[in-house]
Amino acid sequence: MKKKILIASFDLAIGGVERSLVGLLNSIDYQKYDVDLMLFKHEGEFFSLLPDGPNLLPENPAYSTFRKSISQIIRDGKYPIAISRLLAKYISSIKGKVIRVEEPGYLTIQYGWELTRPFLPELSKEYDLAIGFLWPHHFIGEKVKAKRKVGWVHTDYSNIFIDKKTEIKMWKNLDQIVAVSEECSNTFVNQFPHLKEKTIVIENILSQDFVRQQSEIQSAQEIKKEPGKTIIVSVGRLSHAKGFDNAIRACRQLVDKGYDIAWYVVGYGPLENELRKLITELGLENHFFLLGKKMNPYPYIKACDIYVQPSRYEGKAVTIREAQILGKPVVITNFQTAKSQVKDGVDGLITPMRIEGIVEGLQKLLDNPTLREELIKNTTSIDYGNENEVQKIYSLINA
Repeated sequence: MKKKILIASFDLAIGGVERSLVGLLNSIDYQKYDVDLMLFKHEGEFFSLLPDGPNLLPENPAYSTFRKSISQIIRDGKYPIAISRLLAKYISSIKGKVIRVEEPGYLTIQYGWELTRPFLPELSKEYDLAIGFLWPHHFIGEKVKAKRKVGWVHTDYSNIFIDKKTEIKMWKNLDQIVAVSEECSNTFVNQFPHLKEKTIVIENILSQDFVRQQSEIQSAQEIKKEPGKTIIVSVGRLSHAKGFDNAIRACRQLVDKGYDIAWYVVGYGPLENELRKLITELGLENHFFLLGKKMNPYPYIKACDIYVQPSRYEGKAVTIREAQILGKPVVITNFQTAKSQVKDGVDGLITPMRIEGIVEGLQKLLDNPTLREELIKNTTSIDYGNENEVQKIYSLINA
Protein backbone atom coordinates (compact mmCIF):
# COMPACT_ATOMS: atom_id res chain seq x y z
CA MET A 1 0.00 0.00 0.00
CA LYS A 2 1.25 3.46 -0.89
CA LYS A 3 2.25 5.83 1.90
CA LYS A 4 0.10 8.97 2.09
CA ILE A 5 1.78 12.40 2.13
CA LEU A 6 0.20 15.83 2.56
CA ILE A 7 2.13 18.94 1.45
CA ALA A 8 0.67 22.31 2.40
CA SER A 9 1.58 25.83 1.30
CA PHE A 10 -0.12 29.16 0.62
CA ASP A 11 -0.16 29.50 -3.19
CA LEU A 12 2.19 29.40 -6.18
CA ALA A 13 2.99 33.07 -6.63
CA ILE A 14 6.42 33.97 -7.98
CA GLY A 15 9.04 33.34 -5.31
CA GLY A 16 11.98 31.19 -4.29
CA VAL A 17 9.96 29.08 -1.85
CA GLU A 18 7.32 28.42 -4.49
CA ARG A 19 9.97 27.42 -7.07
CA SER A 20 11.42 25.06 -4.47
CA LEU A 21 7.98 23.54 -3.91
CA VAL A 22 7.58 22.93 -7.65
CA GLY A 23 11.04 21.32 -7.63
CA LEU A 24 10.01 19.00 -4.80
CA LEU A 25 6.73 18.04 -6.49
CA ASN A 26 8.61 17.20 -9.69
CA SER A 27 11.01 14.91 -7.81
CA ILE A 28 8.59 12.67 -5.89
CA ASP A 29 8.05 9.09 -7.08
CA TYR A 30 4.25 8.95 -7.45
CA GLN A 31 4.38 5.22 -8.13
CA LYS A 32 5.34 4.76 -4.47
CA TYR A 33 3.57 7.64 -2.73
CA ASP A 34 0.09 9.17 -2.79
CA VAL A 35 0.50 12.91 -2.42
CA ASP A 36 -2.22 15.44 -1.60
CA LEU A 37 -1.33 19.08 -2.17
CA MET A 38 -3.13 21.69 -0.06
CA LEU A 39 -2.77 25.21 -1.45
CA PHE A 40 -4.69 27.79 0.54
CA LYS A 41 -5.28 29.73 -2.67
CA HIS A 42 -5.33 28.18 -6.14
CA GLU A 43 -3.44 31.00 -7.78
CA GLY A 44 0.02 32.21 -8.72
CA GLU A 45 2.23 32.50 -11.76
CA PHE A 46 3.77 29.07 -11.08
CA PHE A 47 0.39 27.34 -10.90
CA SER A 48 0.74 26.12 -14.48
CA LEU A 49 4.02 24.39 -13.54
CA LEU A 50 2.29 21.91 -11.22
CA PRO A 51 3.10 18.33 -12.32
CA ASP A 52 0.38 15.72 -12.81
CA GLY A 53 1.49 13.58 -9.86
CA PRO A 54 -0.02 15.27 -6.76
CA ASN A 55 -3.75 15.41 -6.03
CA LEU A 56 -4.68 19.08 -5.60
CA LEU A 57 -7.22 19.37 -2.80
CA PRO A 58 -10.18 21.74 -3.30
CA GLU A 59 -9.63 25.31 -2.16
CA ASN A 60 -11.01 25.85 1.35
CA PRO A 61 -12.75 29.23 1.85
CA ALA A 62 -11.46 29.64 5.42
CA TYR A 63 -7.82 29.05 4.49
CA SER A 64 -8.01 31.12 1.31
CA THR A 65 -8.47 34.17 3.57
CA PHE A 66 -4.73 34.11 4.27
CA ARG A 67 -4.20 35.35 0.72
CA LYS A 68 -6.94 38.00 0.86
CA SER A 69 -7.19 41.54 2.20
CA ILE A 70 -9.24 42.18 5.32
CA SER A 71 -11.78 44.15 3.28
CA GLN A 72 -12.23 41.17 0.93
CA ILE A 73 -12.66 38.82 3.90
CA ILE A 74 -15.43 41.09 5.21
CA ARG A 75 -17.09 41.10 1.79
CA ASP A 76 -16.95 37.30 1.82
CA GLY A 77 -18.82 37.28 5.13
CA LYS A 78 -15.99 35.71 7.15
CA TYR A 79 -16.46 38.17 10.02
CA PRO A 80 -14.71 36.25 12.87
CA ILE A 81 -11.61 35.78 10.69
CA ALA A 82 -11.69 39.43 9.61
CA ILE A 83 -11.92 40.62 13.23
CA SER A 84 -9.05 38.30 14.20
CA ARG A 85 -6.89 39.64 11.39
CA LEU A 86 -7.66 43.26 12.33
CA LEU A 87 -6.78 42.57 15.94
CA ALA A 88 -3.54 40.84 14.91
CA LYS A 89 -2.57 43.82 12.78
CA TYR A 90 -3.29 46.23 15.62
CA ILE A 91 -1.36 44.22 18.26
CA SER A 92 1.69 43.67 16.03
CA SER A 93 1.75 47.34 15.01
CA ILE A 94 1.73 48.51 18.63
CA LYS A 95 4.31 45.95 19.71
CA GLY A 96 6.49 46.77 16.69
CA LYS A 97 6.54 50.47 17.57
CA VAL A 98 7.29 49.80 21.23
CA ILE A 99 10.31 47.62 20.49
CA ARG A 100 11.24 49.51 17.29
CA VAL A 101 11.08 46.59 14.87
CA GLU A 102 11.75 47.48 11.21
CA GLU A 103 9.51 44.70 9.87
CA PRO A 104 6.62 43.80 12.20
CA GLY A 105 5.11 41.73 9.38
CA TYR A 106 6.24 38.47 10.95
CA LEU A 107 4.41 39.40 14.15
CA THR A 108 1.27 40.20 12.16
CA ILE A 109 1.37 36.78 10.51
CA GLN A 110 1.98 35.01 13.82
CA TYR A 111 -0.85 36.75 15.66
CA GLY A 112 -3.11 36.38 12.64
CA TRP A 113 -2.79 32.60 12.80
CA GLU A 114 -3.02 32.47 16.60
CA LEU A 115 -6.25 34.47 16.73
CA THR A 116 -7.80 32.81 13.66
CA ARG A 117 -7.17 29.18 14.67
CA PRO A 118 -10.59 28.60 16.33
CA PHE A 119 -12.34 29.45 13.04
CA LEU A 120 -10.31 27.11 10.81
CA PRO A 121 -11.60 23.60 9.97
CA GLU A 122 -9.66 20.35 10.32
CA LEU A 123 -8.93 17.93 7.51
CA SER A 124 -10.67 14.58 7.96
CA LYS A 125 -8.14 12.42 6.07
CA GLU A 126 -5.18 10.89 7.91
CA TYR A 127 -1.64 10.84 6.48
CA ASP A 128 1.63 9.04 7.09
CA LEU A 129 3.52 12.31 6.65
CA ALA A 130 2.28 15.93 6.68
CA ILE A 131 4.61 18.67 5.43
CA GLY A 132 4.14 22.37 6.06
CA PHE A 133 6.26 23.95 3.34
CA LEU A 134 5.82 27.62 4.24
CA TRP A 135 5.86 29.15 7.73
CA PRO A 136 3.87 29.37 9.96
CA HIS A 137 2.81 25.77 10.51
CA HIS A 138 -0.36 25.96 12.61
CA PHE A 139 -2.34 24.18 9.89
CA ILE A 140 -0.12 21.08 9.86
CA GLY A 141 0.35 21.17 13.62
CA GLU A 142 -3.27 21.53 14.70
CA LYS A 143 -5.64 20.88 11.82
CA VAL A 144 -4.18 17.73 10.23
CA LYS A 145 -4.07 14.10 11.39
CA ALA A 146 -0.72 12.51 10.55
CA LYS A 147 1.71 9.98 12.00
CA ARG A 148 4.54 12.47 11.47
CA LYS A 149 4.40 16.22 11.04
CA VAL A 150 7.19 18.32 9.57
CA GLY A 151 7.62 22.08 9.11
CA TRP A 152 10.10 23.82 6.79
CA VAL A 153 12.37 26.75 7.73
CA HIS A 154 13.36 28.90 4.73
CA THR A 155 14.60 32.05 6.47
CA ASP A 156 17.46 33.36 8.59
CA TYR A 157 16.03 33.52 12.11
CA SER A 158 18.73 35.90 13.30
CA ASN A 159 17.24 38.68 11.16
CA ILE A 160 13.52 38.45 11.88
CA PHE A 161 11.54 39.46 14.94
CA ILE A 162 8.91 37.03 16.19
CA ASP A 163 7.00 36.31 19.38
CA LYS A 164 9.07 33.44 20.77
CA LYS A 165 6.36 32.06 23.05
CA THR A 166 3.94 31.83 20.14
CA GLU A 167 6.63 30.27 17.96
CA ILE A 168 7.61 27.63 20.54
CA LYS A 169 3.97 26.65 20.99
CA MET A 170 3.67 26.12 17.22
CA TRP A 171 6.82 23.97 16.92
CA LYS A 172 5.72 21.75 19.83
CA ASN A 173 3.04 20.27 17.57
CA LEU A 174 5.58 19.07 14.98
CA ASP A 175 7.84 16.00 15.03
CA GLN A 176 10.59 17.38 12.82
CA ILE A 177 11.90 20.74 11.64
CA VAL A 178 13.59 21.00 8.23
CA ALA A 179 15.98 23.86 7.44
CA VAL A 180 17.04 24.44 3.83
CA SER A 181 20.76 24.89 4.66
CA GLU A 182 23.22 24.26 7.48
CA GLU A 183 23.53 27.99 8.14
CA CYS A 184 19.76 28.37 8.13
CA SER A 185 19.59 25.54 10.65
CA ASN A 186 22.25 27.17 12.83
CA THR A 187 20.45 30.51 13.02
CA PHE A 188 17.23 28.72 13.94
CA VAL A 189 18.88 26.57 16.63
CA ASN A 190 20.60 29.64 18.07
CA GLN A 191 17.15 31.07 18.72
CA PHE A 192 15.66 27.78 19.92
CA PRO A 193 18.47 25.56 21.32
CA HIS A 194 15.99 23.08 22.82
CA LEU A 195 14.77 22.25 19.27
CA LYS A 196 18.20 21.20 17.99
CA GLU A 197 17.45 17.47 18.12
CA LYS A 198 14.31 17.95 16.04
CA THR A 199 16.08 19.99 13.34
CA ILE A 200 17.59 18.52 10.16
CA VAL A 201 18.74 19.94 6.82
CA ILE A 202 17.13 19.19 3.45
CA GLU A 203 18.19 21.52 0.67
CA ASN A 204 15.81 23.07 -1.82
CA ILE A 205 15.44 20.60 -4.67
CA LEU A 206 16.65 22.07 -7.93
CA SER A 207 16.90 20.44 -11.36
CA GLN A 208 19.73 21.74 -13.53
CA ASP A 209 17.99 20.52 -16.67
CA PHE A 210 14.80 22.41 -15.76
CA VAL A 211 16.67 25.68 -15.18
CA ARG A 212 18.58 25.41 -18.45
CA GLN A 213 15.51 24.44 -20.45
CA GLN A 214 13.49 27.34 -19.04
CA SER A 215 16.30 29.78 -19.86
CA GLU A 216 16.00 28.85 -23.55
CA ILE A 217 12.24 29.06 -24.13
CA GLN A 218 12.04 32.85 -24.49
CA SER A 219 14.23 35.93 -24.71
CA ALA A 220 14.78 38.73 -22.20
CA GLN A 221 13.42 41.42 -24.50
CA GLU A 222 13.84 44.33 -22.10
CA ILE A 223 17.58 43.78 -21.76
CA LYS A 224 19.44 45.82 -24.36
CA LYS A 225 22.96 44.59 -25.06
CA GLU A 226 25.40 47.20 -26.35
CA PRO A 227 29.14 46.99 -27.06
CA GLY A 228 31.15 47.75 -23.92
CA LYS A 229 28.12 47.73 -21.60
CA THR A 230 28.05 45.24 -18.70
CA ILE A 231 24.67 43.72 -17.93
CA ILE A 232 23.95 43.05 -14.25
CA VAL A 233 20.85 41.15 -13.13
CA SER A 234 19.30 40.56 -9.70
CA VAL A 235 16.14 38.60 -8.91
CA GLY A 236 14.05 38.94 -5.77
CA ARG A 237 11.13 40.45 -3.93
CA LEU A 238 11.28 44.23 -3.63
CA SER A 239 11.54 44.22 0.15
CA HIS A 240 13.91 45.46 2.84
CA ALA A 241 15.47 41.99 3.19
CA LYS A 242 16.68 41.90 -0.42
CA GLY A 243 18.70 45.13 -0.17
CA PHE A 244 17.86 46.64 -3.55
CA ASP A 245 18.08 50.15 -2.08
CA ASN A 246 21.77 49.44 -1.44
CA ALA A 247 22.10 48.07 -4.98
CA ILE A 248 20.75 51.33 -6.43
CA ARG A 249 23.21 53.39 -4.39
CA ALA A 250 26.04 51.05 -5.39
CA CYS A 251 25.04 51.49 -9.03
CA ARG A 252 25.31 55.28 -8.65
CA GLN A 253 28.85 54.97 -7.30
CA LEU A 254 29.89 52.63 -10.11
CA VAL A 255 28.49 54.95 -12.78
CA ASP A 256 30.30 57.87 -11.14
CA LYS A 257 33.52 55.87 -11.37
CA GLY A 258 33.01 55.59 -15.12
CA TYR A 259 31.68 52.05 -15.47
CA ASP A 260 29.19 51.50 -18.30
CA ILE A 261 26.60 49.25 -16.65
CA ALA A 262 22.90 48.45 -16.92
CA TRP A 263 21.40 46.80 -13.82
CA TYR A 264 18.08 44.95 -14.17
CA VAL A 265 15.97 43.69 -11.26
CA VAL A 266 13.33 41.00 -11.81
CA GLY A 267 10.73 41.01 -9.04
CA TYR A 268 7.93 42.89 -7.34
CA GLY A 269 7.02 43.85 -3.80
CA PRO A 270 6.01 46.54 -1.31
CA LEU A 271 9.03 48.81 -1.86
CA GLU A 272 8.57 49.27 -5.61
CA ASN A 273 7.45 52.92 -5.43
CA GLU A 274 10.17 53.77 -2.92
CA LEU A 275 12.85 52.17 -5.11
CA ARG A 276 11.58 53.90 -8.27
CA LYS A 277 11.74 57.21 -6.42
CA LEU A 278 15.34 56.50 -5.36
CA ILE A 279 16.30 55.64 -8.95
CA THR A 280 14.92 58.99 -10.09
CA GLU A 281 16.55 60.92 -7.23
CA LEU A 282 19.94 59.48 -8.12
CA GLY A 283 19.46 60.01 -11.87
CA LEU A 284 19.80 56.34 -12.75
CA GLU A 285 16.89 56.02 -15.18
CA ASN A 286 19.31 54.86 -17.91
CA HIS A 287 21.24 52.47 -15.67
CA PHE A 288 18.93 50.78 -13.14
CA PHE A 289 15.69 49.11 -14.24
CA LEU A 290 12.88 47.44 -12.29
CA LEU A 291 11.30 44.88 -14.62
CA GLY A 292 8.49 43.72 -12.32
CA LYS A 293 6.99 40.22 -12.18
CA LYS A 294 8.36 37.58 -14.52
CA MET A 295 7.02 34.05 -14.40
CA ASN A 296 10.24 32.83 -15.96
CA PRO A 297 13.31 34.70 -14.64
CA TYR A 298 15.82 32.35 -16.24
CA PRO A 299 16.18 34.11 -19.63
CA TYR A 300 17.03 37.30 -17.74
CA ILE A 301 19.67 35.55 -15.66
CA LYS A 302 21.03 33.95 -18.83
CA ALA A 303 21.27 37.36 -20.50
CA CYS A 304 23.45 38.94 -17.80
CA ASP A 305 27.22 39.27 -17.52
CA ILE A 306 27.17 39.31 -13.69
CA TYR A 307 24.49 38.18 -11.25
CA VAL A 308 24.21 40.09 -7.94
CA GLN A 309 22.29 39.20 -4.74
CA PRO A 310 22.55 42.30 -2.47
CA SER A 311 20.42 40.82 0.35
CA ARG A 312 20.53 41.84 4.00
CA TYR A 313 19.51 38.30 4.95
CA GLU A 314 18.52 35.03 3.29
CA GLY A 315 17.64 31.50 4.29
CA LYS A 316 18.85 29.97 1.04
CA ALA A 317 18.37 32.04 -2.10
CA VAL A 318 17.37 29.70 -4.93
CA THR A 319 18.22 32.42 -7.46
CA ILE A 320 21.92 32.31 -6.59
CA ARG A 321 22.09 28.59 -7.35
CA GLU A 322 20.11 29.14 -10.57
CA ALA A 323 22.60 31.79 -11.71
CA GLN A 324 25.47 29.40 -11.02
CA ILE A 325 23.72 26.64 -12.96
CA LEU A 326 23.52 29.05 -15.90
CA GLY A 327 27.27 29.71 -15.65
CA LYS A 328 27.18 33.25 -14.34
CA PRO A 329 29.78 34.96 -12.13
CA VAL A 330 27.95 35.74 -8.90
CA VAL A 331 28.42 38.54 -6.37
CA ILE A 332 26.56 38.24 -3.06
CA THR A 333 26.66 40.18 0.18
CA ASN A 334 27.95 38.53 3.33
CA PHE A 335 24.57 37.73 4.88
CA GLN A 336 24.69 35.09 7.61
CA THR A 337 23.98 32.12 5.32
CA ALA A 338 26.15 33.35 2.42
CA LYS A 339 28.83 30.68 2.78
CA SER A 340 26.21 27.99 2.12
CA GLN A 341 25.59 29.61 -1.28
CA VAL A 342 29.01 30.55 -2.60
CA LYS A 343 32.60 29.41 -2.17
CA ASP A 344 34.26 32.80 -2.12
CA GLY A 345 36.66 33.17 -5.04
CA VAL A 346 35.69 29.78 -6.49
CA ASP A 347 32.12 30.01 -7.84
CA GLY A 348 31.37 33.59 -6.84
CA LEU A 349 32.41 36.49 -4.63
CA ILE A 350 31.14 37.29 -1.14
CA THR A 351 31.37 41.00 -0.38
CA PRO A 352 30.96 42.97 2.86
CA MET A 353 27.39 43.79 3.91
CA ARG A 354 27.27 47.43 2.84
CA ILE A 355 27.00 49.64 -0.25
CA GLU A 356 30.76 49.93 -0.52
CA GLY A 357 31.01 46.13 -0.33
CA ILE A 358 28.73 45.70 -3.35
CA VAL A 359 30.77 48.30 -5.23
CA GLU A 360 34.01 46.59 -4.26
CA GLY A 361 32.83 43.14 -5.39
CA LEU A 362 31.55 44.39 -8.72
CA GLN A 363 34.70 46.40 -9.37
CA LYS A 364 36.78 43.23 -8.92
CA LEU A 365 34.85 41.55 -11.72
CA LEU A 366 34.51 44.62 -13.94
CA ASP A 367 38.26 45.28 -13.78
CA ASN A 368 39.35 41.67 -14.03
CA PRO A 369 37.92 39.72 -17.02
CA THR A 370 40.24 36.81 -16.17
CA LEU A 371 38.61 36.44 -12.74
CA ARG A 372 35.18 36.51 -14.36
CA GLU A 373 36.16 33.77 -16.78
CA GLU A 374 37.62 31.69 -13.93
CA LEU A 375 34.35 31.93 -11.95
CA ILE A 376 32.34 31.02 -15.06
CA LYS A 377 34.59 28.03 -15.74
CA ASN A 378 34.20 26.81 -12.16
CA THR A 379 30.41 27.14 -12.10
CA THR A 380 30.05 25.24 -15.38
CA SER A 381 32.17 22.37 -14.02
CA ILE A 382 30.19 21.94 -10.77
CA ASP A 383 27.07 19.78 -10.54
CA TYR A 384 24.52 21.90 -8.64
CA GLY A 385 21.64 19.47 -9.12
CA ASN A 386 20.34 17.81 -5.97
CA GLU A 387 17.22 15.83 -6.89
CA ASN A 388 18.43 13.07 -4.55
CA GLU A 389 17.45 15.28 -1.58
CA VAL A 390 13.95 13.84 -2.00
CA GLN A 391 15.28 10.60 -0.45
CA LYS A 392 15.63 12.46 2.86
CA ILE A 393 11.95 13.34 2.68
CA TYR A 394 11.03 9.70 2.14
CA SER A 395 13.11 8.79 5.20
CA LEU A 396 10.99 11.10 7.35
CA ILE A 397 8.04 8.74 6.94
CA ASN A 398 9.91 5.90 8.62
CA ALA A 399 11.85 7.99 11.16
